[in-house]
Amino acid sequence: MIIGCGIDLVKIERIEKIIKRWGNNFSSRIFTSLEQKYCEKKGNKYHSYAGKFAAKEAFLKALGLGLRGVNWKDIEVLNNKLGQPVIKLTGKLKEITFEKDIDRYFLTISHTKEYAIAQVILESLLDK
Repeated sequence: MIIGCGIDLVKIERIEKIIKRWGNNFSSRIFTSLEQKYCEKKGNKYHSYAGKFAAKEAFLKALGLGLRGVNWKDIEVLNNKLGQPVIKLTGKLKEITFEKDIDRYFLTISHTKEYAIAQVILESLLDK
């Protein structure tokens, strides 16, 4: 059963400007060290940062939460061996998804020259 669906669109230039202005102060507050390593090794790192940021926002929208009491790094957007983006949760968000009986998260991220978009679908295997 679908529990939630969230989508987010991010202007890549906006993320680029923030990172250039605030550098590690921004990156280390929003992204885990694994996310940062992944983005930094990409040809256009700002596309990757924007995609991961959009994925985090989309996840929170799907869950129906604002940003209150949420640690951005509790949502980790990684890639499996095939390059598919996957979500790994820790901390409070992991507890919330357990309480809401959310079993699976589906994530897709896409980019254009100017924008990154992400969609998240949350699923419960329980028939409520």
